[in-house]
Amino acid sequence: MSGHSKWNNIKRKKEKTDGAKAKVFTKIGRELAVAVKQGGGPDPNANSRLRDCIAKAKAANVPNDNIERIIKKAAGEGDENKYETIQYEGYGPSGIAVIVETLTDNRNRTAGDIRHYFDKFGGNLGQNGCVSFLFERKGVILIEKEGLSEDKVMEDGLEAGASDFQSDDDVFEIDTEPDDFSGVLNDLEKKGYEFVSAEVEMVPSTTVKLEESDAALKMQRLLDTLEDNDDVQNVWHNWDNSDQDEEN
Repeated sequence: MSGHSKWNNIKRKKEKTDGAKAKVFTKIGRELAVAVKQGGGPDPNANSRLRDCIAKAKAANVPNDNIERIIKKAAGEGDENKYETIQYEGYGPSGIAVIVETLTDNRNRTAGDIRHYFDKFGGNLGQNGCVSFLFERKGVILIEKEGLSEDKVMEDGLEAGASDFQSDDDVFEIDTEPDDFSGVLNDLEKKGYEFVSAEVEMVPSTTVKLEESDAALKMQRLLDTLEDNDDVQNVWHNWDNSDQDEEN
């Protein structure tokens, strides 16, 4: 259900400038470093949080050398920044459910920024738990269809331990239980598959379309502004923007 809308978001990100891509690399780098320090060390075999972050980094085309350098640095002494994970929940225009995951070294700054963005674009920040019940945590792996057999990809995915398989216009979506994500991804990687996206995420149980163009534009601007913030790691929502024209 999420594949088409998610693919639309990924295509938008692929078209961003090199500077924006560098920001994505920086955010993933921060996530890797925190995973090393808070998840149990630099060995991905013993640190599932780090293992999942590495998978996300590879799918985002972060070079292996960069990944290894970040892990080694984070494993060393003298951490100059103390980041904490904080999740925010709220509503975008027309009641679209939004979850914002952040890594911050200044919770007052981050909270102020997030609240301002919601207010500016016609939404409102709510209490923790106000929308998270509308989402389920899943591993989601997207593979471009071009040149691949649907039956073969489905067979390989389910054989690897996937919980669900879906075919969209442009991508195959392979879903997993959160604890099975790394194992399924590793198995598919060994079989030669390349991924356009791979991470454990919050998937909405149902999605909502915005019929009014003004609301859709405000929602897209809210998402873009959130994702442009250095403290924001992930933004999940239940807006079905698969038919949305790309606007800035």
